[in-house]
Amino acid sequence: MNSTELANAVVSALLDRKAYDIIKIDVKEKSPVADYFVVASARSSAGLRALSDHVEDKVFKETGLTAIRKDGVHDARWIVHDYGDVILHLFNDETRLFYHIERLWGEGEKIENDD
Repeated sequence: MNSTELANAVVSALLDRKAYDIIKIDVKEKSPVADYFVVASARSSAGLRALSDHVEDKVFKETGLTAIRKDGVHDARWIVHDYGDVILHLFNDETRLFYHIERLWGEGEKIENDD
């Protein structure tokens, strides 16, 4: 599985659970850390935890991959899943506004959630 397919699997899992403001940012040419950052938001701490759990389960079922590292679940303001080539950032609104990753790494591809 290449990094684009993995990023798309992460996005698909986010769409399942009504994450919003989903953005996939290609950082291949900007960072040696990863190929893609996927950024999404949820409205509550419980929502962030639920998204985190769902992404973890669905990505494993579809790809057999687990995150190399996962952080922030306890506080549930900014949860990070590191899949190596793809890093998922789940934010609450306040924390996302403060760090504004899109401004730092580029606008990326906005994913529309039709729900």
